[in-house]
Amino acid sequence: MEENADYIHTVQYYETDKMGVAHHSNYIRWMEEARIDFLRQIGWDYPKLEEMGIVSPVIGVSCEFRHPTAFADRVAIRVFITEFRGVVLRFGYEMKKQDGTEVCTGTSAHAFLNAEGSPIRLKRDYPELFEALSQCAAAEKPQSES
Repeated sequence: MEENADYIHTVQYYETDKMGVAHHSNYIRWMEEARIDFLRQIGWDYPKLEEMGIVSPVIGVSCEFRHPTAFADRVAIRVFITEFRGVVLRFGYEMKKQDGTEVCTGTSAHAFLNAEGSPIRLKRDYPELFEALSQCAAAEKPQSES
C-alpha cells in the first residue's frame, strides 16, 4: 500500500496567543484535520462515510508538545493507524515544521457508530471499509511485527 502524503497546516494568526505561539488547543484540531484528510486519501472521505450512515466520534486523544509553532509556520502532519481490530481505530500523529523540528506527537481513538449512535460491526456491515483500514494498519507495523 502506498504511503499517504502528509497533511500540511499553515499556522493562522488567530491560532496564536499573547506569547506569539500557537495555543496548545489547536494541535488537537490539526490532528482532526489531518485524520479527515487521511481518510480522504485512502478513498473513504468523511462525507462518503456520513452518506453511508457512519459516524466516527473521538473517544480519546493525547498530545505531547515538543516545540512551539508561530504564525505562518507550515506544519507537516504524518497520520498513521496504530491499531485497528474492527471496533476501535487508533491513529498516531507526528508533526514537524519545514526545517524538520518535531512539534508534537499525538494519538486519537475513534469508534464507529450508525446514525442512531449504536456501535457497528465494520467487518460484517462494511467489509470494504474494514479491509481498507486493516490494510493501512498492517502497512504501519514494523518489519519485526509482520
